[in-house]
Amino acid sequence: MSTHQSPSAAHGAARSKSPTAPAAVSAKTWIAVIGATLGAFMAVLNIQIVNASLADIQGAIGAGIDDGGWISTSYLVAEIVVIPLSGWLAQVFSIRLYLLTNAILFLILSAACALAQDLPQMIVLRAVQGFTGGVLIPMAFTLIITLLPRAKQPVGLALFALSATFAPAIGPTIGGYLTENFGWQYIFYVNLVPGAIMVGMLWYALEPKPMKLSLLRQGDWPGIITMAIGLSALQTVLEEGNKDDWFGSPFIVKLSVIAALALSAFLIIEFSVEKPLLNLRLLLRRNFGFGILANFLLGVALYGSVFILPQYLARVQGYNAEQIGMVLAWTGLPQLVLIPLVPRLMQRIDARIVIGIGFVLFAGSNFMNIFMTSNYAADQLFWPNVVRAIGQALVMAPLSAVATAGIEPENAGSASGLFNMMRNLGGAVGIALLQTVLTKREQYHSNVLMQSVSLFEQATRTRLDQLTQYFVAHGVPDRADASRRAFVAIGHIVQKQAFIQAFSDTFYLLGVALIVALVAALFLKKPGHVAAGEAH
Repeated sequence: MSTHQSPSAAHGAARSKSPTAPAAVSAKTWIAVIGATLGAFMAVLNIQIVNASLADIQGAIGAGIDDGGWISTSYLVAEIVVIPLSGWLAQVFSIRLYLLTNAILFLILSAACALAQDLPQMIVLRAVQGFTGGVLIPMAFTLIITLLPRAKQPVGLALFALSATFAPAIGPTIGGYLTENFGWQYIFYVNLVPGAIMVGMLWYALEPKPMKLSLLRQGDWPGIITMAIGLSALQTVLEEGNKDDWFGSPFIVKLSVIAALALSAFLIIEFSVEKPLLNLRLLLRRNFGFGILANFLLGVALYGSVFILPQYLARVQGYNAEQIGMVLAWTGLPQLVLIPLVPRLMQRIDARIVIGIGFVLFAGSNFMNIFMTSNYAADQLFWPNVVRAIGQALVMAPLSAVATAGIEPENAGSASGLFNMMRNLGGAVGIALLQTVLTKREQYHSNVLMQSVSLFEQATRTRLDQLTQYFVAHGVPDRADASRRAFVAIGHIVQKQAFIQAFSDTFYLLGVALIVALVAALFLKKPGHVAAGEAH
């Protein structure tokens, strides 16, 4: 077993009660947990509110559509690299210093992003912000599973679920509202007040510990370097691949080779060195292994649906950022009510049943959207979004609790890094897959529909005549010009229908991914500390 894994082993040992002691938790411990989960919430929220306002940011700093994508990519690359590193770095610098430093830097960089003047400045600032924001996510998870006794961990994990599932759902709502009413800069300024509260809570509640800089010399540097190179290359491939035509681009091919070689080397190193960066043998444990798989697929669907719904509403229905946010609010707001109730539900019902119901509802919400038409908009999306919200609320906390049951304090850093990294990686894979499916299926449906649009068909000729008359009646004096416009309009109608069918296909794909996640969850065994009615 790795001895590198505990960013807070000593801290956890001091706080945690023995298995036979009552599960009493001091107010100071809860303040630390709440402050850390608030940080994780802000870090995840930041990704979604920026994505919701990306077009406005690109316009303001003079970035093209293709280049502007690096505003998000740079953040995500830095974030996914630092998540698995955080357990070890927290050991080196101490939890208090490491977490507080990154929390403060995250706020400073938020304000700096709002003041960025051009694209290079914004990309650099977002990359560094991603590195600091990425720290906040696994550290919150680590504090929950090390500071809280087992009987109280479901409560902490329910708080963490607000960052993992509620933040992505509500992000577009907040981003759209701020951008439309105050300007894009406020999507960065919005972090400052809750961020100051977070820093205050962590400053008060986390106990000072000495740094262990000697661990830098003992670090798994080959593992760190290969992991950083491999994950950076893989994340960039996933973010930029569809735009660059995947393996039709030499850039993507080179990055893919680098990712494959570096990550293969990383796996070999981690299984062969005495003190690995991440204890990958945790994946061989039944609950953690199947929990990671289910969590990866949850990431695919969670971030995939947050990506695909705004795309549909903008492209097909012509909604602006604020209107999109109002539609997506119904995937977020119910979770705010339901997630705090989940720990009580886990006391009465086997956590695995709660996970199963959650995955069934989340999958069902996607299958409700596979027969969309041109009239399918806010009203029609209401119930699928509510069902999705209920499903997401039921999944995250129980899945985290069951997957990490029995994880020793010395392995907490590895467990946290792997669990959160795989969910984020699932999101990157899901978005890349959905972008590609959307492109390919739109082309397929266009070809199929165009076969039915022929001048030999009476329905086509009738529709062209109607459109020609429409354009003549609305100020187009030249009948030949009106006829040309009618042909163009027919093409747009076909393309819109093809897009609608392609979006329906993407929802079907998300539903299938969640059914596979449900199957993985069926292999979870019942852990003692989250059994119905049990407490330690």
